[in-house]
Amino acid sequence: MYIHELKDLPDFIWNRDGLADLLADVRHRQGKLIGHMEALGFHLRQEAVLQTLTADVLKSSEIEGEKLDAAQVRSSIARRLGMDLGALKPADRNVEGVVEMMLDATRNYAQPLTADRLFAWHSSLFPTGRSGMSKIKADAWRDDSSGPMEVVSGPIGKEHVHFEAPKAARLDRDMQAFLAWFNENAEIDPVLKGGLAHLWFVTIHPFDDGNGRIARAIADMALARSEKSPQRFYSMSAQIRQERTAYYDILEETQKGTMDVTPWMKWFLECLGRAVDGAQTTLSTVLNKAHFWESVSGKAINERQRLVLNRLLDGFEGKLTTSKYAKLTKCSPDTALRDILALVSENILVRNAEGGRSTSYALASADTGLKIS
Repeated sequence: MYIHELKDLPDFIWNRDGLADLLADVRHRQGKLIGHMEALGFHLRQEAVLQTLTADVLKSSEIEGEKLDAAQVRSSIARRLGMDLGALKPADRNVEGVVEMMLDATRNYAQPLTADRLFAWHSSLFPTGRSGMSKIKADAWRDDSSGPMEVVSGPIGKEHVHFEAPKAARLDRDMQAFLAWFNENAEIDPVLKGGLAHLWFVTIHPFDDGNGRIARAIADMALARSEKSPQRFYSMSAQIRQERTAYYDILEETQKGTMDVTPWMKWFLECLGRAVDGAQTTLSTVLNKAHFWESVSGKAINERQRLVLNRLLDGFEGKLTTSKYAKLTKCSPDTALRDILALVSENILVRNAEGGRSTSYALASADTGLKIS
């Protein structure tokens, strides 16, 4: 029996006293992080938000097995935030859609969550009306026309059903109750509301696909309300991606349990705490990036070089070669080589040990006069 089959739904209960210290600790770390970030200058703060939102979009999709192009995601977010990153990479429709949903959830956190707003998010996630090869209802609740909604893993013939969602006939009633609860000013901490909203939404599972990503966006919306700020400095989705197995395990365990959801709420708070702590990596990256540009401020760097250096600072996948440089900057191989050699002569880039056709380059280390740590 699943919790949606219990007559008490949605009367969730949890041990408030047992979670009080954990909630207080998470709230303290939340406030401390925001204080650190607010102390940064505007441009550094914007860079931190850009990095956080990029990670959030990428990792929320990765949880569902979809890998988006990081440069497209970053470009789409930067454009919507009005940030000047030089040459922005055009983004595909599906990337734009995920970014639209995430920014609407976090930047417009104070607006009511409605069925029409959820339909718009769902349509943004599936702009073609298809999930893979399957046609889905992209602007309405599921209708179960192809059978019950199930979360399944394993090969054909040996499938394991992790969860079977409520019947479609009750979705209007269930979603009306959920939205009314989410929008009311109940006496529940917004952080706890984020955890419970995530669980309740995936329990209802109202769409043909995309329920997990939308549930995480709703949780992020509640977290933004808890901070009364649209600026995101930590990524819950990035942390869940790291703990994906535990995430699915606790969800399945909770779905097959009772209305006492204390274990889920405890896991959510602990995961949130780890996400907040993980934001120190983002802060270090942003500060290192600022230090780098300050250290080369007197050197002649053209727009192509600036674009590639920023990509290296943001975590370039693989090694930088002349051909990759040319592709990134849309220039000829000869121009790419001249640009790279000019950066090498300034001790900004160094040539890696392998040579010949495998010649590649990296940011200079401390022993070449430039410290990036």
